[in-house]
Amino acid sequence: MSNANQLASALKEMVGEANVIQDPDRIKAYAVDGMTPRAVVSPGNVAEVSKLLAYANSEKLAVVPRGNGTKMAQGGAPRKLDMVLSLLRINRITEHDVPNLSLSVEAGITLAGVQEKLAGTGKGSFLPLDPPYTDKATIGGIIATNGSGPRRYLYNTARDLLLGLKAVSPNGDIVAFGGKTVKNVSGYDMTKLMIGSWGALGVITEITTKLLPLPEASATLLVSFEDLEKAGSMTKKVLHSALLPSAMELMDGKAAGQLGVKGKYPVAFSLEGVGEAVDRQVAEIGEMGKKEGAIDLQVLKGREDHAFWIRVRDFALALKAPFILKSNFVISKQAEILGNYENWARAAGIGCALIGHAGNGILTTYILENGAVKKDALIDLIGKFTAEAVKHDGNLVVEACPTELKAKIDVWGQLRTDEVVMRRLKEKMDPVGILNPGRFVGGL
Repeated sequence: MSNANQLASALKEMVGEANVIQDPDRIKAYAVDGMTPRAVVSPGNVAEVSKLLAYANSEKLAVVPRGNGTKMAQGGAPRKLDMVLSLLRINRITEHDVPNLSLSVEAGITLAGVQEKLAGTGKGSFLPLDPPYTDKATIGGIIATNGSGPRRYLYNTARDLLLGLKAVSPNGDIVAFGGKTVKNVSGYDMTKLMIGSWGALGVITEITTKLLPLPEASATLLVSFEDLEKAGSMTKKVLHSALLPSAMELMDGKAAGQLGVKGKYPVAFSLEGVGEAVDRQVAEIGEMGKKEGAIDLQVLKGREDHAFWIRVRDFALALKAPFILKSNFVISKQAEILGNYENWARAAGIGCALIGHAGNGILTTYILENGAVKKDALIDLIGKFTAEAVKHDGNLVVEACPTELKAKIDVWGQLRTDEVVMRRLKEKMDPVGILNPGRFVGGL
């Protein structure tokens, strides 16, 4: 029996013939950076994931876990790819504790599917995460990549929300970390360690998380400026005030134009909570904007409010940007770095749109052209952006770019000293190196 037939036979025995894809035409859709797997397999439960990883470990097969594929363009190019492990069939809500606002859910369900179920139960609740591609992004993919969006300003990230998770280790062991109650433990907090580990340490199969009640009311306030310094001053004053928007996004004129917002440097505020409190914050922030020299104020409510934040969250989809760069740095430098990036890109002749989480020190750069961009100029610009972020205690990650560019840049930015710790953990937890080889920080 050939190696291909032997692999197919083993996989079909574990999950059933209908759940293994080997057809060359169908399998192309699962390629990662131009590398096509030998098989795509869809387990239906955690026990089958365990069997598959144990088999892959024994046969030294490289495995890439996958949900709906919204983040597959990120990360380094894989060194090897034998099997794509699709988690879409593992998609149940296993426990919903309505009174205590907690939820246990399997990795293959989409965040949009979870939010819909939660909104329709009891008085309504939600999982306060709003990463890009929410309609398609699966819970497992969001947690594995530590995905977040504009509302991380108020609600933080998955690291602050998750109580525990279940995963399958590279050798097939089924493990559980944390639980419904928070306990003090010595050693590594394995739940937090798995968040953002890109499936390099294990395959996340289920999470347990906190929920929040649905806010009574919400509104968006758009405060537009012609001057970047004034826009930056506005965000700093809100940041140091008693006001608490759920999101505060500072953007440049190109991003604003795409979103239908006036001004060269608008700041978008999302306000949520009790109706009276929302109206009060809209009024107070509006007054602050006028004192800072805002040229326009606009309030969005109802469907307009909701639709606006979907456009911000999924900006990359509408723009179809072939290059997406995400920088982080100290919060106080948000406006300064946005201005530097804007000027440097203009000098290089490269069109960019910029949107930043002004309360978190995060800035996403969308490169607007594709074939028109000179690769050498773009590589130089990415290096300049990265150096600026690093200078201010941050880094830059390339979230999307053509595969051929990944051979010329480090998509994870400048390596940090804690990369050594991550490498040791990888060697300890996945000594054979079967999970996502080459795709994580430092080529892990």
